[in-house]
Amino acid sequence: MKQMLKLVSIAWLAFASVTVAAQGNDVLDRVAVVVNDGVILQSEVDAMVQQIKVNAQQQDINLPADDVLRVQAIDRLVLQELQLQVARRAGVEVTDAQLEQTLVGIAQDAGINVDELREEITRSGLTWQNYRESIRREMTIGEIQRAAVRDRVYISPQEISNLSEMLDQMSDAEVEYRLSHILIGIRDGSSGDEVQDARERAEKLIERLNNGADFVEMAISASSGSRALEGGDLGWMSVNAMPTLFAEAVRDKRKGDLIGPIKSGVGFHILKIADTRGLETVEVEEVKARHILLRTSVILSDNRAKEQLAEIREQIINGEASFEDMAREFSDDPGSASQGGDLGWSETNIYDPAFKRVLDNSEVGAISEPFKSQFGWHIAEVTDRRIQDATERSKQNRAYQLLYRRKYQEELENWQQEIRDQAYIEQVVQ
Repeated sequence: MKQMLKLVSIAWLAFASVTVAAQGNDVLDRVAVVVNDGVILQSEVDAMVQQIKVNAQQQDINLPADDVLRVQAIDRLVLQELQLQVARRAGVEVTDAQLEQTLVGIAQDAGINVDELREEITRSGLTWQNYRESIRREMTIGEIQRAAVRDRVYISPQEISNLSEMLDQMSDAEVEYRLSHILIGIRDGSSGDEVQDARERAEKLIERLNNGADFVEMAISASSGSRALEGGDLGWMSVNAMPTLFAEAVRDKRKGDLIGPIKSGVGFHILKIADTRGLETVEVEEVKARHILLRTSVILSDNRAKEQLAEIREQIINGEASFEDMAREFSDDPGSASQGGDLGWSETNIYDPAFKRVLDNSEVGAISEPFKSQFGWHIAEVTDRRIQDATERSKQNRAYQLLYRRKYQEELENWQQEIRDQAYIEQVVQ
């Protein structure tokens, strides 16, 4: 339940704007910020500031003055609006079926069903419709981020080889760091004086932190990083998963150490080692699964694909046909159809999120109800599960994923800065 309420809180914080339009017509709303051809309303800013206060009260965090919170709220809302505008121009849409699958996943992750999730959302003060749309917007932003950034990430075979060798030599006692982060941002093309001013502000922040100032409060007040409103918490990361600048800076540091300012292309970074822990040996669960895929088209609609898979499923369950034969005859996945739908042994994180969720929650031998992923409609069956030491087998893949995560985050921040720099943004004078 705590996990579910946390998700509710995140949705409130990230997309508080959707709750305001339905609050009534007693007060005339007004434009707070113009962002290209879109606007951010004052009510959206007020809603986000209010939710920041609610969250801070729940976590016993002292907040700065309202004008400082408003700056942070506007900054986040502007970035959201810019990304949604890019998504609209690119034609990125989240269908109702995709949204429903995600809501089912949110509920399952919290150990409840969708009806219970709806009740919790309603009790929290959100309408179910507004919550659904907030999740849709979150999914849309995630899609456009991945689409915009993934082609900018290049990883050479030599990088993978080098990191694989290093991972091979690392002991099980490798340390993970939980980092807190403050970014004093600089615009692309800033003058020397502007860069020096940012450096001085970062150095003054370091001085205040060394004199006992609370890092969480300073992050909320001053940081332009993407996690500012979470107190700068970046979560747990190994050295190999961090941005390169951070990895070099945290080596041999201890819990509680302050690091910085560290200059990068987007500004000056201040880090705090909030905690450390030794890595444990990780055993990986693999599943052996098979599926039947039907791709929709102008001839095969969503409804008909779902109905046809339901009919196929019923025939298999009733013993009228085998899964293998039906996959060979009907499946639109050329890679597995000839194998009777067999996907072999794999970790589920290699699959589409909707497909992964079904496999993670399926019992061995149970054929799922029809469900939709980005590839089409499926039925799937987990035929076996096993626990594997995947270290040797997935060494190359692990090296790639670590490099990708590191470079993806760097490129995401660069892309977000670029769309800011290219945008017309004007705060409306009150």
